[in-house]
Amino acid sequence: MKVLILAGGYGTRLYPIVKNTSKPLLEVQGKPIINYILEKIKDSEKLTQVLVVTNDKFYADFRKWRERQRAFPVDIKVFNDGTKTPEDRLGSIGDIHYVLEREDVDDDLLVVGGDNIFDFNLEDYVAFARKNSPGVSIGVYDIGTLQEAKKFGVVQVDKKGKVVSFIEKPEKPLSSLIAMCFYFLPKETLHLIGQYLKECKKSDTSGDYIRWLSQKSDVYAFKFQGQWYDIGSIESYREAQERFSK
Repeated sequence: MKVLILAGGYGTRLYPIVKNTSKPLLEVQGKPIINYILEKIKDSEKLTQVLVVTNDKFYADFRKWRERQRAFPVDIKVFNDGTKTPEDRLGSIGDIHYVLEREDVDDDLLVVGGDNIFDFNLEDYVAFARKNSPGVSIGVYDIGTLQEAKKFGVVQVDKKGKVVSFIEKPEKPLSSLIAMCFYFLPKETLHLIGQYLKECKKSDTSGDYIRWLSQKSDVYAFKFQGQWYDIGSIESYREAQERFSK
């Protein structure tokens, strides 16, 4: 299994905090957010490589960060998607496709948003995903309120955990179960990202891809329990700083 950490955003909603710092490199309790992700994946039995995709603005920062991770048990490779401003960003699906076109990924791929901070054990999720392979498995979380759910992709699942509905940022959410940026993509499905981009020509949000995919094949949802913060605003960053327990 390879892990791809998405770090290509510009974090405009966190200006001025991240004007010159990528969100995954922001510190929470003295440690970069991306390092919390590394800690959660480092002991995965079948982990072979970590891929990180960022933009031209922050590429040098991630190269320096990578040099400080020499003790990590597998190779870490950083990609520069070539974009320089929020206006020309590739988006999450665009960045996944960018890496797949430049790296020979003949393995299952776990995609994680680089601005996620959490205390989950990922092994149960990976086991669930492998059990349901070659279906794609996404991570979901009960955000607690319908008002908060409006900010995310809202998911409905059946008794077997299969996604039956996916609505991106609905005005009237049907539940508070939302999709996180956790995607287990079996190697047999990786070619579908290119197919999606040819058909839909939308590379910005991964939620659009998951909705498209769920209409064509089986997509499963694994419900995470525990602490989780999606660092999408100054408020959520401050909340993580104050409340996240290592």
